[in-house]
Amino acid sequence: MPTSIERVTMTEARRFPPSLPLLIRQAGHQLRLFVRVPVAVFFTIALPFVVLLIINATSGDRLIRDPNGEWPVDAFVCVAIAAFTAVSATFTNLANMVPIRREEGVLQRWRSTPLPVWVFVGGHVLAAVVIAVASVVFMLAVGVALYGVSVPLSSIPALVVTVVVATTAFAAMGMAVAALVPTASAASGVANAIVLPMALISNVFIPMESPPTALDIAANLLPLRPFVDAVQAPLHPVDPTTVPQWGALGVIVLWGVAGFACAVRTFRWNAAPGGSTRRRRAAHQSG
Repeated sequence: MPTSIERVTMTEARRFPPSLPLLIRQAGHQLRLFVRVPVAVFFTIALPFVVLLIINATSGDRLIRDPNGEWPVDAFVCVAIAAFTAVSATFTNLANMVPIRREEGVLQRWRSTPLPVWVFVGGHVLAAVVIAVASVVFMLAVGVALYGVSVPLSSIPALVVTVVVATTAFAAMGMAVAALVPTASAASGVANAIVLPMALISNVFIPMESPPTALDIAANLLPLRPFVDAVQAPLHPVDPTTVPQWGALGVIVLWGVAGFACAVRTFRWNAAPGGSTRRRRAAHQSG
């Protein structure tokens, strides 16, 4: 006959599903929320696509030279923007959406449930990584169809490892920004102030063959340029690599670990006192 402790354990086991199915379910919930917000879909996927079309329509037929050979500029930019789209889906998306949900009280309601904290946060990160991978696949499909991008079968494993590792790290960085910003209204400005300057010096929108030395060093110490280089390496038209760029991924992982540590130490479930502009607006309208 089971003891009272055993009965409680059995009851808890029946009440709470295993953690992995919970994680997958939470990620699915976040994916559904993302799809239901057209603005998020537009800025994450559609806007980079439009930017790609505009840049390549005005770039001409020039070639970009790097240590491994020459790239057609339209293929070079397409792969770079594919990497940037993945950053938008992880870093920018989480940095913006999590503070909004915190001010709306969604995080506080989730915190009061038996759902493990790591499952809630992990579900956000996993959903963001799935969106990022889908975004990269879409942009590369555009590149293959319109700009002559080649995806060698032997390079796909290196590309997959690169995208999954890097987007997970950028998701952790996005959660760190979400934890640090005081209000949801500040989140968008902070995220863009971080990611857009990085993009400008990371060969995303403006390919730079011979940048100033200081600028080149700064770009390689920040996480976006190594990610762009690591995505471009297995897709190079002259000498595609078949192994991940471990040095570049090492830089990205260091930033991701720092972001994760910051997010864990500073994450807030409740809005800062006096900082919930959305709640104050709702209270004012109801009054």
